[in-house]
Amino acid sequence: MSEKHEKHERAVEPFSDLHVEDGHVRATLLHDPTVEGLDVALYLDGSGSMRDEFAYPEIPRTFLEWLMGEAPKVADTNQVEHPARWMLEYLASKDRNGQLRVGYWACGGKGNSVEILGELSGAKAQSYKFPGPKAYGAQTNLAPAVRDFVQYLKAQAQSGAKRGCAVFVTDGQIHDVEDVEKVTEEIAKEIRRGRLPRVNFVLVGVGSAVDEEQLEHIAHTEHASVGHLWCHRVAAEIKQVAELVAVLVDETMTVAAGGTVWDDKGNVLKEYEGRLPAVLEFEVPEGCESFTLEVNGQRFTQPLPEHDDDDDDHH
Repeated sequence: MSEKHEKHERAVEPFSDLHVEDGHVRATLLHDPTVEGLDVALYLDGSGSMRDEFAYPEIPRTFLEWLMGEAPKVADTNQVEHPARWMLEYLASKDRNGQLRVGYWACGGKGNSVEILGELSGAKAQSYKFPGPKAYGAQTNLAPAVRDFVQYLKAQAQSGAKRGCAVFVTDGQIHDVEDVEKVTEEIAKEIRRGRLPRVNFVLVGVGSAVDEEQLEHIAHTEHASVGHLWCHRVAAEIKQVAELVAVLVDETMTVAAGGTVWDDKGNVLKEYEGRLPAVLEFEVPEGCESFTLEVNGQRFTQPLPEHDDDDDDHH
């Protein structure tokens, strides 16, 4: 049985990983080059109605454990953790540095506070815990979180951010719709004047307590020269949220149709229509020393490892 040779070469941006085996290339994208300069944030509802979703449930004791007086054990994850980790990982693949601003909104007292968890790395997404905010809010006020993202984006624009996208997840009614509309109009003015990069807001409601009409009202407002800044969807359960967010972000952030991969002689190896997948796979001809991905008129060239028949690095 013949051994397959796998060669390794250092990946260059926007690629994070590269494998070449018998002319088959598998290149993983670090971030999506169709949304160059995008800064993303994820805000999870921290109002009191989310308390149960953030709780770590007790695992029922066996009769023997109960008899021995052992304390009940607590589950490793809560209802929010898996979708939050998935969203973090996915959204970080769109972000220009793979780091996401993540926080809870509608926290504390009247629900006007935002608790920021920090800049979390998509690469470490599966290790993060999401136990909920320190102080749950009595109301679900969205405008303070919108303002938080705008301040963040202004600071990021100083270091190269060209677009912004903030994702908000909620399980209830929004209590400050008028304030949200006012702040959105202010943001549209800032974008028109060139004081703020283009920004999009994704609002996802979860469960039966969500007022879809209200979300539609927020999302359907059009702003002169800027268009719609909000989009929304409603999910029946928290576990469906991650997939909805991915669809909405893809729809909202599409700026070009796909890309083209060329070899070092200028031959087209593969064409992608629509969005680029996270992993590009294609065949290269023998002796090919590099390939180039062209997206939006930008070209990214990745060297390929040299072929060596005596190479012992194989699987």
